[in-house]
Amino acid sequence: MKIVIIEDEPLAAEKLERYLLKYDTNIQIIAKHESISKAVDWFQSDNDFDVVFMDVQLIDGLSFEIFNQTIIKKPIIFVTAFDEYAIDAFKVNSIDYILKPITFTDISKAMTKLKSMHNLFVKNEAITNVAESLITRKYKDRFLVKLGNHIHSVKTEEISLFYADGRTVYLVTNTEKKYILDFKLEDLVKVLDPKNFFRVNRTFIISINAIQDVLVYSNSRLKIITSFKVDKEIIVSREKVAQFKNWFEGN
Repeated sequence: MKIVIIEDEPLAAEKLERYLLKYDTNIQIIAKHESISKAVDWFQSDNDFDVVFMDVQLIDGLSFEIFNQTIIKKPIIFVTAFDEYAIDAFKVNSIDYILKPITFTDISKAMTKLKSMHNLFVKNEAITNVAESLITRKYKDRFLVKLGNHIHSVKTEEISLFYADGRTVYLVTNTEKKYILDFKLEDLVKVLDPKNFFRVNRTFIISINAIQDVLVYSNSRLKIITSFKVDKEIIVSREKVAQFKNWFEGN
């Protein structure tokens, strides 16, 4: 069995690996990653593996961000010190949620559960592969917006940024026109091309074309300067700085 470990604490990763090999000496730990950015790069390289043991809090943010940037079809076993993310964990391919400090019994139970669910994942993966061979993923190329009694269609290439103000989400065009949008930022991330748009914090999603300059800011953060006036500062949150730099650099 080929296993991937996503964990930013070296001692925790070593302990997990030791317990896995104790459970089955034939297990192969084929990769270890401590950040979202490195994990995403690895998964996008089409590597072969059977299961992922994943911590929730990594050096550059919450590991759930990995699933927004790449598709993982294999089972996930979360290993974390925080119990408040359990519901979010089971929204992805999670089959178990182990709280630290882990024990060998915890790992044994998780592996036994994994084996019992193996056939189910194999079947689901086969169905998914067939479906993906028939369709090509498409991102939205336009959004409907309302202005008074009028409805407009705005091309995605004409959009500079999206931002949330309370529960209201706004779309801002390249010509600085602002519209209320019937979307949540969480949903926008799923329909926007990640090559062109990046969610820098809880409030802003910005287009690569809207960025005029990036400044080093306090607390190891970054400040984005746009080519037009924005009422609020656009600050890249500290946990997303590394990921933003990779995105900003491009392929």
